[in-house]
Amino acid sequence: MFNRLREDIASIIERDPAARNAWEVLTCYPGLHAIVMHRWANWCWRHGLKWSGRFISHVARGLTGIEIHPGATIGRRVFIDHGIGVVIGETAEVGDDCTIYQGVTLGGTSLSKGAKRHPTLARGAIIGAGAKVLGAFTVGEGAKVGSNAVVVKEVPPGATAVGNPAHIVQKDAGRQREEATARVFAAYGISPGSGEDPLATALHQLIDHAAAQDRQIQALMAALGRAGVSCESVPPAGGIDPERLNKLVD
Repeated sequence: MFNRLREDIASIIERDPAARNAWEVLTCYPGLHAIVMHRWANWCWRHGLKWSGRFISHVARGLTGIEIHPGATIGRRVFIDHGIGVVIGETAEVGDDCTIYQGVTLGGTSLSKGAKRHPTLARGAIIGAGAKVLGAFTVGEGAKVGSNAVVVKEVPPGATAVGNPAHIVQKDAGRQREEATARVFAAYGISPGSGEDPLATALHQLIDHAAAQDRQIQALMAALGRAGVSCESVPPAGGIDPERLNKLVD
């Protein structure tokens, strides 16, 4: 037990720039307290002491603001940062080295008792603040879910999901992250440069493409005019203002 505790404390110090020393983490981090109490509750649950497991979970919820069902499976070195409002359901599975921020829900969408209803987080997944991961699917190894995203389908390994409903922004399972710090800390599930909304990006590209076509048409009409070809029957194009449209999309 003490080896696991030391391992948890070391992983928090590694991942949280605000953590100054082991004593501070041990005494002041509710995410660590919730994980430790969940181990007690889970032991009771697995040994048939269902009420005891639920009661320990209930006490932990009151002390930390983090609700973890005693039946949930939590791996090693899981870091729940800040933690208030986190809810982890009965059949949820959280893999080793995962990071979960405040306000996250790992919830179920089925009412079938005994069935797998909650998500599985593979090793190293990061779930940003306020994100809702709902359903019996897997968030792949090293994947990230951005803050306030609502995820209702599988996220591939190494991908980043943002938005409501969530869209995949980045999928690069084989590439190693460029900086060592990116392997252990990505604030609220989003690394610098990877948090663009895919729909906004697509709209920007369409606007730029339409503006380029408009310029080409104007150049073509000017060339026809110089060649003596009359274009009077063609109604004049009003043109588009790409800068104004791009601002509206932003």
